[in-house]
Amino acid sequence: MKEKLIDLFEYTHHFNKEMIRYISEHISKVDDKTISLINHTLNAQQIWNSRILGEKTFEVWQINPFESLDEINRQNFLKSTDIIQNLDLDSRVEYKNSRGAKFENSIFEMLFHAVNHSTYHRGQINSLLKQNGIDPILTDYIFYKR
Repeated sequence: MKEKLIDLFEYTHHFNKEMIRYISEHISKVDDKTISLINHTLNAQQIWNSRILGEKTFEVWQINPFESLDEINRQNFLKSTDIIQNLDLDSRVEYKNSRGAKFENSIFEMLFHAVNHSTYHRGQINSLLKQNGIDPILTDYIFYKR
């Protein structure tokens, strides 16, 4: 199962990187909501990794310097894969959400959510790109595997 989860994070890392590149190439046509969503997508993965590891988290909607997004994506990937390789995915972690409410989930559930969350927001970003006259990019998992 660990190999399959790593594969999903490779997919996530790849298409986050492609989305950052594509946004950069069309930056003059990109709206603030698109910038907010790509940041949120990366922030969320950092937050889930940090909750698992007990580290300081980003803010959910913080806007990072655009030139730092590739490195944030890379660090997210490295941390996520390190967690997968070195921790028990069935272990449960207690954490607080962004509103301060306490929850507990398995590491697997938290990581799977991070992958799903990224996919969801890349779809939203593609919709915004299309609304701004920019052709969306194909980011479906099956295209990655082909």
